[in-house]
Amino acid sequence: MGSPEPRPTIGITLGDPGGIGPEVVDKALSDKAIRKLAKFIVFGRDAETPIPQKLTSTHEPTADGGEMAVGWILAAIAAAMSGDIDAIVTAPISKEAIHLAGYNWPGHTEILKEKTGAERAVMTMVGGGLRVALATTHVAIAKLSSALKKDDVADTIRVTDRGMREYFGFDPPRIAVCGLNPHAGERGMFGWEEAEIIAPAMEAVRREGIDTEGPVPADVVFHQALKGKFDAVVAMYHDQATIPVKLLAFERGVNVTLGLPIIRTSPDHGTAFDIAGKGIADPGSMIEAIRLAADMARRKGERR
Repeated sequence: MGSPEPRPTIGITLGDPGGIGPEVVDKALSDKAIRKLAKFIVFGRDAETPIPQKLTSTHEPTADGGEMAVGWILAAIAAAMSGDIDAIVTAPISKEAIHLAGYNWPGHTEILKEKTGAERAVMTMVGGGLRVALATTHVAIAKLSSALKKDDVADTIRVTDRGMREYFGFDPPRIAVCGLNPHAGERGMFGWEEAEIIAPAMEAVRREGIDTEGPVPADVVFHQALKGKFDAVVAMYHDQATIPVKLLAFERGVNVTLGLPIIRTSPDHGTAFDIAGKGIADPGSMIEAIRLAADMARRKGERR
């Protein structure tokens, strides 16, 4: 018999100490099946610097909570970049809290991109049989048309293609690209973005050998992906991606950041200050984030 496959080391950050992050981390790590998947380092569970009781019982955004959350994230990133851990799983943070602490990052994705030196970090939602990458993230609907750029769409497709090969085992992946407008523009009747931005971006990546189809109307593409026609979907904006994933896997969805030199996953929910401390938070999404991080680390190790 061969030697057992080595378990990856996964770093978990507790997120905002006043939210449900500490609770769902503890619940997930109490699962024996999860404990078998990897070795774990929890950033925020250092006995030498315990979380002040006033923070764990506050259940609202505070500057101190934001400061601690950012500190744990930065420590985990440093550990991943140095090779001390194989992946990061991040519990939810409060954007308001980190702003109160004096930081200008909108969220995890921007912190990870800056601190790892990644050229492009792509928010990708995984759950319910779907894998959906976002060409834009937190952009107001009224500003989408001006925010959507051909090079950004093309780069998102490239990152998605690499991520699906490296971490999900699709070689080559079949990638559908959503249109922005109803009926993917209907030949210009409902918008020009498909013809002038999305289709040229797709043509550029096709010349590089990437298998893409579209622009596909968003009201049919996710059904097609679920039926097996596509391995991944590139969506043009936040809700276009998150609505189908949350509909199918509201308590099991995972947020993955593709394009980084490290592995990062996160549960697909927020801090839930309103239920923090009540012992009722569902750890399902955290459990799935840990499972996926362990699987991604294993696949990355196999490709070395």
